[in-house]
Amino acid sequence: MAVKLKNVIEAVAKEKNVPEDIIEKALIEGIRAAVQKEYGYRDNVRVVFDKDNDELKVYLRKRVTPFIENPKRDITVQEAKKYDPNAEVGKYVDVPLSLEDLGRIALNAAKEVITYKVAKVEKNILFREFKDLEGKVVTGTVRRFENGDIIVDLGRVEAVLPEEEQIKKEKYRIGDRIRALILKVIKEGSYPVKERGKIKRYINPIDRDKPLVILSRTHPNFLKKLMEIEVPEVQEGEIEIKAIAREPGERAKVAVYSEDRNIDPVGVVVGLKGSRIQNVTNELSGEKIDVIQWDPDPAIFIMRALSPAKPKKWRLLEDEKRIEVAVPKNELSLAIGKGGINAKLAHKLTGWHIDILSEEDFERVQQLPRSKK
Repeated sequence: MAVKLKNVIEAVAKEKNVPEDIIEKALIEGIRAAVQKEYGYRDNVRVVFDKDNDELKVYLRKRVTPFIENPKRDITVQEAKKYDPNAEVGKYVDVPLSLEDLGRIALNAAKEVITYKVAKVEKNILFREFKDLEGKVVTGTVRRFENGDIIVDLGRVEAVLPEEEQIKKEKYRIGDRIRALILKVIKEGSYPVKERGKIKRYINPIDRDKPLVILSRTHPNFLKKLMEIEVPEVQEGEIEIKAIAREPGERAKVAVYSEDRNIDPVGVVVGLKGSRIQNVTNELSGEKIDVIQWDPDPAIFIMRALSPAKPKKWRLLEDEKRIEVAVPKNELSLAIGKGGINAKLAHKLTGWHIDILSEEDFERVQQLPRSKK
């Protein structure tokens, strides 16, 4: 029996975004599996897809014998000559097999093999596609919520925005549009995420036949990519983002630099009346962003990082990668920031440990003898 399948193959290939030859191979493997299920062997089966005639044909190779011992493997000379006039005892002939001869169980086996083969190829294609997007910003739709995580529809896959990668004060509803950084794309296995000090592992809770896509709105690179979108000079490399420190949704510090002395990197990034940086702030639910000019001199860089405070004096302890800074007593709270956030971000941005002192305490500390290592 000839089965017309060309249109079916084209439709499935288009739906799954998988090459047609892959669908053809999966179909052939599936039919082989069905024959094995029904006849108990597959070594003597031949499946052919005749594209010109749009037909799928199945043949069983049977041995010509004078007596039939196994009807599934043997054929008499008289019967064999219907398929090969030169058939004789000891030789083999290919006998056409009607797919109608395959039982329901066998056809289900064929369906399972085809589904598995196509899903595996589709998963590989999706993995490569989204792996190329790793580290980039995408936009999706909130589909549902699972144990604090947000499941985001990206079109061909559903991604996970873990609770730990969300800006805490943000609230979403099903159907909302959401932008996020593709943090990691995993083909197999799991992805570890810290949750309240413990490690939580994601083993694709959505669809095991597709890659696991992890999103983030808290990662420093999300802020960096948003700035690249808003500031062409950053995208084009005229301005370099040297470092980023964030307390997601609250405050961030960004160090920028340009080798072109005619460019004011801070002014360009902030934009006219703060328009450029405000767009980024709006995307991050009001996260206040301090844009600071990077400097190769660590002391100058650290002083700028403590903005809006303006330290008057400092002592750099390079061996300890530590600095002591003096600020007016009325600026101490400004330098430290609410909950220590300004000092914490300055430390994360520069990589230096910063001791913030009043001018009086600074002078007192300078007079103390230093221990020799």
